[in-house]
Amino acid sequence: MTVTERFLRYVQIDTQSKPDMDVVPSTRKQHDLAKLLAEELQAMGAQVTYDTDHCYVYASIPATIQTSASPLGLIAHMDTSDAVSGKDVKPRIVSAYPGGDIVLNEAEHIVLSPTVFPEVSDYIGQDVIVTDGTTLLGADDKAGVAEIMALAERLLADPSIPHGEIRIAFTPDEEVGNGVAAFDNDVFGAPVAYTVDGGKVGEIGYETFNAASLTLTVHGVSTHPGSAKGKMQNALLLGMEFESMLPTFEKPEYTEQREGFYHLTDMQGDVDTAVLHYILRDHDAEKLEEKKQCVRRICGYLNEKYGEGSFEVTISDAYRNMREVIEQHFYLVEQAEEAMKECGVEPFESVVRGGTDGSVLSFRGIPCPNLSTGGHNCHGRYEFITVQSLQKMTDILERIVTRHAQSAQK
Repeated sequence: MTVTERFLRYVQIDTQSKPDMDVVPSTRKQHDLAKLLAEELQAMGAQVTYDTDHCYVYASIPATIQTSASPLGLIAHMDTSDAVSGKDVKPRIVSAYPGGDIVLNEAEHIVLSPTVFPEVSDYIGQDVIVTDGTTLLGADDKAGVAEIMALAERLLADPSIPHGEIRIAFTPDEEVGNGVAAFDNDVFGAPVAYTVDGGKVGEIGYETFNAASLTLTVHGVSTHPGSAKGKMQNALLLGMEFESMLPTFEKPEYTEQREGFYHLTDMQGDVDTAVLHYILRDHDAEKLEEKKQCVRRICGYLNEKYGEGSFEVTISDAYRNMREVIEQHFYLVEQAEEAMKECGVEPFESVVRGGTDGSVLSFRGIPCPNLSTGGHNCHGRYEFITVQSLQKMTDILERIVTRHAQSAQK
């Protein structure tokens, strides 16, 4: 089975995760893909451990050469974002893309246009995989899953390819921040790894946000609107007042590169009580702490204005910038860069404006830079990837595992 055939098969399995759940996986349907992957890996001849409680698939591929290199891990996540539906995905291939608009859905006038998404013009002449415009595609991260699976099949079918022991893991719930909540380092068995969960082919990411979540509960005073003068305190409006006091230009829509932000993700409630959910992000740990202090100062001011206890805030850390760990194991970045060059790809380092499973794993003892998959426009109906990108990333992964074993021998 080719990497493209695998990808097309996997994206049609709905694995959308669900936020704010206290179980892993957050949706049982993620097991549909996990079970399939476990069965396919077993059929290839890999040694497989399927965590049927928490939806993790671990696999091991034995070494083909004697090497002092440590086992190398490859990780991808099975779930898709809840931003756009992942149900009934209908992928199609635009062969030899000629350039210009790609009409995804004529009836609903949904068009992938280079005017809005200029990066699609980089793939003129290639075979572009898109959706029908009603769902996301799922290249984030089923492209990574397909590429690792295609590599596994290649390595197990051809023992002449020189490599050390390879460990594989497919995780649930990455999109909702719980991708490694129940991850078993010992079962995985690799002291270093790569997540395959990036964008354009050639991208290498090892610098992520420091991340925190914030829940603001606003307690208002509800009275009949006909006799509310001097009495009512509308919790929804108080919440909006809090939002208005945050730095305007430190919102996602105004930031890029290493600029952090405050992001209101959800607001609900009524006159009596309102709850606002935020995520706070910054690559600089000190600047993230400053954002937390800013929130607390605003709440303190508003509590003086409206009465103590009107604003209650809870802040919890999610993950840290993995750069401080990766810099101590920078050979992982360098061997990925060399592998890409050998495959005719110019590598480039990206500042990850998000987090990966590797963000957490790096601080749990498994340094884990992030590699490209070839996907674009993730979390939306305009998501796309090319057949050639899937094939190229599979070749790059093969070269990485070979270099990892051979560099240790040298």
